[in-house]
Amino acid sequence: MYTLLGKIVGQQRLNQWTNGYETYKNLFWQKYYERVDVNSPYYRAVVKAWKVLLYGISGLAFYIFCVETNFLWLCGSMPSVEDLQNPKVAQASEIYSIDGKLIGKLYTENRTPVDYDSISPHLIKALIATEDARFYEHSGIDSRALMGVAFGILQGGERGGGSTITQQLAKKLFRTRRKSARGLLGNVPLVRTLVYKTKEWLTAIRLERNFSKEEILTMYFNTVDYANNTYGIKTAARYYFNKSSYELSVQEAAVLVGLQKGTTLYNPVKNYDRSLTRRNTVMSQMVKYGYLKSSSADSLAKLPIELRLTPERFNEGDDEYAIYQYFNGAVEKFMEKWGEENDYDPYTDGLKIRTTIDSRMQKHAVAAVAERMRMLQQTFENHWLNQNPWRDENGAEIPNFLNDVAKRTDRYKALYKRFAKLPEAVQKDSILYYMNKKDTMTIYDWKTGREKKVVMSSIDSLNYYKRILRAGMMAMDPYTGQIKAWVGGLNYKFFKYDAVEQGKRQPGSTFKPFVYCAAIDSSAFDMAPCDKMVDEPFQIEVKERIKGRDTVKVWRPKNSTGGFSYQELTLRRALARSINSVTAHLTNKIGAQSVVNYAHKLGITTPLKAVPSIGLGPFDVSLYDMVASYAVFPNNGRHTDPVVVARIEDFNGTPIEEFAPESKQVISEESAFLMVHMLKGGIEEPGGTSQNIWTFGGLFKQGFEIGGKTGTTSNNSDGWFMGVTKDLVVGAWVGGDDRSIHFRSTNLGEGAKTALPLVGRFLEKVYDDASIGYKRGPFPKPKITILKSYRDCLPSSPIEPESDSTNVADDSLYLLPPTIDSEIEIPDVPVDTTNS
Repeated sequence: MYTLLGKIVGQQRLNQWTNGYETYKNLFWQKYYERVDVNSPYYRAVVKAWKVLLYGISGLAFYIFCVETNFLWLCGSMPSVEDLQNPKVAQASEIYSIDGKLIGKLYTENRTPVDYDSISPHLIKALIATEDARFYEHSGIDSRALMGVAFGILQGGERGGGSTITQQLAKKLFRTRRKSARGLLGNVPLVRTLVYKTKEWLTAIRLERNFSKEEILTMYFNTVDYANNTYGIKTAARYYFNKSSYELSVQEAAVLVGLQKGTTLYNPVKNYDRSLTRRNTVMSQMVKYGYLKSSSADSLAKLPIELRLTPERFNEGDDEYAIYQYFNGAVEKFMEKWGEENDYDPYTDGLKIRTTIDSRMQKHAVAAVAERMRMLQQTFENHWLNQNPWRDENGAEIPNFLNDVAKRTDRYKALYKRFAKLPEAVQKDSILYYMNKKDTMTIYDWKTGREKKVVMSSIDSLNYYKRILRAGMMAMDPYTGQIKAWVGGLNYKFFKYDAVEQGKRQPGSTFKPFVYCAAIDSSAFDMAPCDKMVDEPFQIEVKERIKGRDTVKVWRPKNSTGGFSYQELTLRRALARSINSVTAHLTNKIGAQSVVNYAHKLGITTPLKAVPSIGLGPFDVSLYDMVASYAVFPNNGRHTDPVVVARIEDFNGTPIEEFAPESKQVISEESAFLMVHMLKGGIEEPGGTSQNIWTFGGLFKQGFEIGGKTGTTSNNSDGWFMGVTKDLVVGAWVGGDDRSIHFRSTNLGEGAKTALPLVGRFLEKVYDDASIGYKRGPFPKPKITILKSYRDCLPSSPIEPESDSTNVADDSLYLLPPTIDSEIEIPDVPVDTTNS
């Protein structure tokens, strides 16, 4: 035993303890042997009593030693010296916009600490009077209170409370009762309680040695739980009374102190009457110990509890913070990775996260999406009337669509598990009964953009939500990579799937600029915007292996009109009109693999295959990647990684790390300038597919210029628009939750009519907001000499915004209605496509 103990605590330290004990024992016996008469009849009894006392003290010392050191893993861990000197309270990390607005928090416990001077004196008086009247007299343990508890137990009465404020702080701060701190004795019921209490006593004594009474009170108020996901007095005061912790009145302080006896039992939100009674009890205690006059307490006791609930709903809901939740999801993802790499916990370390989002631009983006999507949804409703919009490739309604969707829901899975043991027929009927049972529920009302209560069944709810079109939009500074606006959906509470980064859909013709960029930038082809290609049929044989057999398919892309002009078109006009045949010919000329390489070089991160139809956007990509890729063009050919976090600070505001975007040259500066010139063609060239932007006439002042590209995929399942100005790159996507849900008419469902209006309205709002600082104007002139031809083929009559009509340039020579985006339908097999 002696050898084992020496190995655990160290032989030298054990020898010191042993020698000290022997010295103490010898002095003790010498002192008391000299005083006791050995001939006395009480000699043996006295010696025996002193031995029992000595062994009791020794046993107590050994027990404390076991608790302190977790001897043989019997008692579990105790707070270390470092823990006691620097106690760590879980603090929420705060997320700020670039203009200094609090937009969210990351936390396990929603807590923001305050200083002693920020705590109302009423709170301190109420706490001491209620929980620890002799707080300023003891050193962590109130022996008088403990004796009172013991006496009460012996008399068979109530046990009372003997814990001091410091002991309660020790329990909450270091979680002395958690399972990981139990040890072997923690599994023995009565012994477990004794060990817990001993730990709290010892920890309380140490806290009193390390901190002043004021510091202990401050830590207590910053630590405790006030229910309703509020931790710490600052958060609680704001939540219950919409005040700072210093502004709390006597009765308000009494409510919050009273909560500590039971956060559920005395919760003023859930149990008002009990909370009122407890509040008055706390004020009576304040009278008892001289902290409040009896007359004041009597008057205050007659008052009701006036709650002004102000929840911080950063995660969902209809409040001002909800508009940032899709973006905050990206911030959280970034912080988790950064925290792991740098040994920080973003949920407990109280960091200040300075992001790149601009709160003004975010509000404009959310407003623009909401405004335009309400209009579009009404058009969608009128388009389908009482018909179901889920259709197959031939336009026929998909049978059992809702039932198949229902089987993927959590509700259905729970019911399936609940009735799993029933016969199959009974099980099916039971599930259908509950799926069709109507009940009161809260849904998203697309007409108002808010929530409303309705009576619906689960199937009714699916039927309702599947008809609602979804949308996403992102705005980015192409030079710094800073993301300025991020709208991942219509309402985070009801649509948590993020359409910016999480969602990936076919980009359609918004992918075509990658083909033209490869042709212009590659030295092997050295093409220019004024080079011409013929709008004529294209076909190619493609080998595929299906079910173990090699099959040859012929791919013949068509233009949106179904015909070809057989005219020579400049590359700029072909891109502007989104001519599929020219894109196919160009892809074949430069090679599909070259297009894939340039797409990845510019910023597309999803897998792509070098198939003949690659230029028409058959593979799923994210809006996030598309915006980052288009940003290369105004940024002089440099790809800059999108940035969501600009700087991280500690709780005191001291910078920990700042984040500069990673940037590299991926195409030449000349090619970048020419691609901006090409994108401007969508607005300037006759029949350009982006000319619907002219309907936002408020934009076109002071020489304002914009480049853009629309995209529409098979059956109008996806509508895209990518817009480029001298200040921003903005991308938008619109589509159904399922690809089978879409408009039947291209004139209604094309990207120019669905996604483009979101970007146009957003840019109007941004450039009209003087506080943001963006001014209208043209793209900057090139700083280098442009050697390739691009001016010689400009349209002789530039398009001007004379009306709100999109039919501003009907050039019958090309047989292309100017409002129709020349897209191709892209089926699941991207090499075999047809056109509506």
